[in-house]
Amino acid sequence: MSPDEDYDSESEGLDDNGIGLGVSGQGNVPASDNDTILRPKRIADMVGQTEVMDVLHIAIDAAKKRGEQLGHILFDGPPGLGKTTFATCIPREMGVHVEMTTGPSLKAPKELIPYLTNLERGSVLFIDEIHRLPKPVEEFLYTAMEDFRIDIVVGEGVNARTLNLALQPFTLIGATTRAGMLSGPLRDRFHIRQHLGYYDVEDLVEILMRNAKKLRVELRPDAAEEIARRARGTPRIANNRFLWVRDYAMSKSDGVVTKGVTGKALEMMGIDGIGLDRQDRRYLETLIRVFHGGPAGVEALGHTMSVSSDTLEDEVEPFLLRSELIIRTQRGRCATPRAFAMFK
Repeated sequence: MSPDEDYDSESEGLDDNGIGLGVSGQGNVPASDNDTILRPKRIADMVGQTEVMDVLHIAIDAAKKRGEQLGHILFDGPPGLGKTTFATCIPREMGVHVEMTTGPSLKAPKELIPYLTNLERGSVLFIDEIHRLPKPVEEFLYTAMEDFRIDIVVGEGVNARTLNLALQPFTLIGATTRAGMLSGPLRDRFHIRQHLGYYDVEDLVEILMRNAKKLRVELRPDAAEEIARRARGTPRIANNRFLWVRDYAMSKSDGVVTKGVTGKALEMMGIDGIGLDRQDRRYLETLIRVFHGGPAGVEALGHTMSVSSDTLEDEVEPFLLRSELIIRTQRGRCATPRAFAMFK
């Protein structure tokens, strides 16, 4: 979606939560239509994150009764848990326009000005990956968030002058996977800060069953549970693995997603019973076989596997840590007894 495109457009895509009661399809749904169909329209269409939804319902209801804009909101948490989904559903609940951009795309304060000046009263500015805003852009936001104005310097040297430009009262919604990287002054300017946690299997099953209905795919409950157990508690991963299993069922079977078909499809992708993929198991095997269980530094592991250390830290280790298969120590990474048991 382009920054200037209204959220009410039909070009809506699948994002973090990946569920919803979107446009009903007719017959078989082309892959290019999946995003539009699966995107949630309202917060009530979402599954899980009950505590976050309760807070948002109260804040939205109070803002509507006051006739004012919603307070600034910051969502943080691991990727794929619904930050962007919440940020795009909130404008619908408020009945307002939304402007969307990302932290890395705003390289200078002047690139933020069009977004701010295009905002209508009560509308929403959504900045994804807000922790990656450059410092000058972040500081430029301070007065915009607090006083709804921006200061623009015109000219240079002794001829320079400052113009104070008033903005329409708006709501800034930020999403980040690394809240600790936000500066204190920016973080404190958000009125509501919510952390999104991982989903349990029951919530993921409900998401998958809804998705199957929207895509007109026959998904058996035990197959949905099998996918959910291997989805790492993340709706985005559950959706991606479901779409692969659907394709496998259409190609190798009669299109019905059964538990047996699901097992074969995920086995073909190298995804085991707890959700580990080939790279996860290779990491554990390297740590146990080459480094005798550790401790081993992430850079040493990366060099041995021919994988960048950033990839290991950002994509591989979080789930292994959460699954209690490795631990981090001051000396490096160590495999746990549970990890050793997997390779006996």
